[in-house]
Amino acid sequence: MYRNILRHPGPTPIPKKVQLAMAQDIYSHRSSNFVELYREINERVKPLFGTKQDILLLPSGGTAALEAAAVNAVSPGEDVVVITVGAFGDYFVGICEAYGFNVHKLAIEWGEACTEEILAEFLMPLSNIKAVFCTYNETSTGILNPINQLARVVHSQTNALFIVDGVSCIGGAPAEMDNWGIDILVTGSQKAMMLPPGLSLLSVSDRAWKAIEENMTPSYYLNLLSYRHWAENGMTPNTPAITLIYGLSAVCDLIEEEGYEQTIARHALMRDMVRAAMRSLNIGLLTSDEFASPTITTILTPEGLDLGNYLGYLKKEYHLDFAGGLGPLQGKVFRFGHMGYCFPSDILEAVSLMEAGLQDFNYSFDPGAGITAAQKVFLNRK
Repeated sequence: MYRNILRHPGPTPIPKKVQLAMAQDIYSHRSSNFVELYREINERVKPLFGTKQDILLLPSGGTAALEAAAVNAVSPGEDVVVITVGAFGDYFVGICEAYGFNVHKLAIEWGEACTEEILAEFLMPLSNIKAVFCTYNETSTGILNPINQLARVVHSQTNALFIVDGVSCIGGAPAEMDNWGIDILVTGSQKAMMLPPGLSLLSVSDRAWKAIEENMTPSYYLNLLSYRHWAENGMTPNTPAITLIYGLSAVCDLIEEEGYEQTIARHALMRDMVRAAMRSLNIGLLTSDEFASPTITTILTPEGLDLGNYLGYLKKEYHLDFAGGLGPLQGKVFRFGHMGYCFPSDILEAVSLMEAGLQDFNYSFDPGAGITAAQKVFLNRK
């Protein structure tokens, strides 16, 4: 039995310490033990969001938390802007249309980021915008949007809430919710947070709470006012993902042991290692360096290679598991995840196995070029 070398954008590998934490005997979510754990975790997760606001824990995937952000803050018929740079930005479009919002879609070409200039021009003729939705890290393309700059544009040109999907980057990319002016920030457990799927985390600004209190859209299971009320007592309104919350405590341990700034720097280092390796192998990258994600790299199909056969071969022969492309990029790219429980040594391993597969497919390159380039970035990291 070989281990699966999972280099996906989620789910991602789970540390042994987290697995063991989740294997503890379970106790009631109405017990004093849970209240103590909930309140402790709430404080420990705040630095990852860059906020003084409470963190709400929803027993759901990230998409449900994105839906909660939308349905609680906006009413049917109100105008919203959705910035989409890929498949998961389109999720926000679908959510907003499902609830009857009047959607103004700012669609950016896949592989490009939304800049503050583009957003400013798009917002100029619009008025009475209730919220602007944006994906921070787009895993279908490997783009990290300049969220701090976009937030500045939103607040300088509108009175809209700025609602951000941070599902695939919180814990692996800088986040300063309060300083940047993000009104609702969402993440999920199965990405850089190093947990199995099933838990989402969400934080809400004072501005957004006021809008939520005034919003008349009905919601029951995803009612954030209910989550806020119960959180005051260290609980959730419904049965939470208790074992994942045990694991989240262990995740906090690991990040605190490494140091949050070091965790962010490690992700940036791994991004640079992957990009240097691909360039040395004459393999193209979808995105520019300026907006490249620290948690996932989207790689163009090597010239002359049957991508489907190559990825299948890597998984079967070398147990290396990459993700394929989505939407219009299907068959044209593959995605190299480097988030959460992933380290420079894992990048060197994956690049080495990639090279082995390329040789097996008679791809023309200088053997060892990718590993050497990635190793050089690592050795020059300081």
